[in-house]
Amino acid sequence: MSSANEPVPDRAKVIPIESAPSWQPEEPAPALADRIADAVGGALAGPIGAAATRALGKGWEQRAADGLAFLRRRVTGDYEVDEFGFDRELTEEVLLSMLRPLAEKYFRIEVRGIENIPAEGGALIVANHSGTIPLDALMTQIVIHDHHPDRRHLRMLAADLVFVLPVVGELARKAGHTLACAEDAQALLERGEVVGVWPEGFKGIGKPFSERYKLQRFGRGGFVASALRAGVPIVPCSIVGAEETYPMIGNARTLARALGLPYLPITPTFPWLGPLGAIPLPTKWTIQFGEPIATDGHPPEAAEDPMLVFDLTDQVRETIQHTLYKLLVQRRSVFF
Repeated sequence: MSSANEPVPDRAKVIPIESAPSWQPEEPAPALADRIADAVGGALAGPIGAAATRALGKGWEQRAADGLAFLRRRVTGDYEVDEFGFDRELTEEVLLSMLRPLAEKYFRIEVRGIENIPAEGGALIVANHSGTIPLDALMTQIVIHDHHPDRRHLRMLAADLVFVLPVVGELARKAGHTLACAEDAQALLERGEVVGVWPEGFKGIGKPFSERYKLQRFGRGGFVASALRAGVPIVPCSIVGAEETYPMIGNARTLARALGLPYLPITPTFPWLGPLGAIPLPTKWTIQFGEPIATDGHPPEAAEDPMLVFDLTDQVRETIQHTLYKLLVQRRSVFF
């Protein structure tokens, strides 16, 4: 999903998302929402409420009230998005809630070094990319939010392909992702956001299974230049377990080109099992955040020094690769 290497235009493509629906209901939205809430509340106060208490336990009333309040805000447009389209409430209440069982129950992610992400201010998370489908980026987003003491949100830099896909592009903007370009990256870092980048891009997630855990080229270090300009720390992130979710044993390149895709994977289950082949294997994951690499000791103009950018890029890459090897040695099994 995320890449700092993919060719993108010089300027950011911020896709505006209106905070209020464009349609105009026959009845004013607030009145309609209130009537719906009153009707549901009345139903829950009767026999349905007693049954709900028995089925859901105590406290369901508050959860139901919170849910109704959330729906009312969506209907009336009483919610905020930032200039990149990030919808904090929708992300926290819906999108992350949908991903949480996958992270906690299915992949059973072990998180290490979360304290290396600062409590406030900008930071750049740089991670390895793998797995055929970029689940690793989504899992990194949720573990940072759920495990960091300050519940920080990860703003991912994504390839332009993400934003042209139906539904996916809209949800990506709502979840806080933006185009992988220097201008957007620097703007987010300078205003104190935690930004995530996967420099291997499609070369990382689309590599064959035989090359698992071998980092691909990190490009020209555009992410390092952004961190230098903003003076924020770079936090290396190593992810083990994603490589085995969809073992890529082949690539239908001709069909991929016809569909405008960077690759079309062939795995032991896809396309042979049809839709069932899209279910990832339940591998055991570890996500480790390394010690931050400070950049504030350099002046902003240091971003124009190609040798410094190259050295820092190589340092980040080597740190991630060394940590991957260390985690693999410690791992007992792919699935446990």
